[in-house]
Amino acid sequence: MPASRPDATPARDGLRARLTAIFEALNGGYGAETWHWDATHVRGPMDVLAGAVLVQHTTWMNAERALETLRAAGALDPTALARMAEDAIATLVRVSGTPSIKARRLQALARAVEAHGRLAAFLAQPTAALRAALLATHGIGPETADAILLYAAGRRVFEIDAYTKRLFRRLGLGPEDDGYDAWQAWFHDALGTEGEAEPFQRYHALIVLHGKARCRARPRCEGCVVGEWCAYARGSRVAGSG
Repeated sequence: MPASRPDATPARDGLRARLTAIFEALNGGYGAETWHWDATHVRGPMDVLAGAVLVQHTTWMNAERALETLRAAGALDPTALARMAEDAIATLVRVSGTPSIKARRLQALARAVEAHGRLAAFLAQPTAALRAALLATHGIGPETADAILLYAAGRRVFEIDAYTKRLFRRLGLGPEDDGYDAWQAWFHDALGTEGEAEPFQRYHALIVLHGKARCRARPRCEGCVVGEWCAYARGSRVAGSG
């Protein structure tokens, strides 16, 4: 995790230490597991761009099947997607659900990329400009935009999702406001935005892996690697002792 910034307050240093301890505990529990956007699984940034759209409201397994269908058809490319008929794209991504909606979103994203000439030029924009361009694209919200920034463009932004909010609320942490921007600003203020993207990529992956394995809507607290900080886990132990 990043070194403390020179202007950090004691309170910020304390929060950073807490977040680092949580990261280390999660990494101890899930460090041997891989995430679907780890370098070992992603063939290139277009996998992330298309995958970030295809995974909306479905499982990654379905999104990955749709990605492979696009790849096999030679359509996993901004130029190809920008020129294809929407119904043709919808047929290729049907397995991911809501095919017409996702076809429209994929084509809008492909055309945004094409407006910059090529994918490398699109992703090379300054972070603020790239995020604004993504958010201005049909069907791209903050979480999808930040997934692309983090995993495709390699920018140090903290992606917020339902797993993140659930876990850190149960740990008694987080901003007063529950909005996306407030959560992201909270992490950025504590951990900093200077440095490499990889620690944020890994932190996000660990949160999701933990959320799927244990920190569900109905949590599985027994053996939780962050249970020492969690009111839910402590309550579970107390209830079990009776």
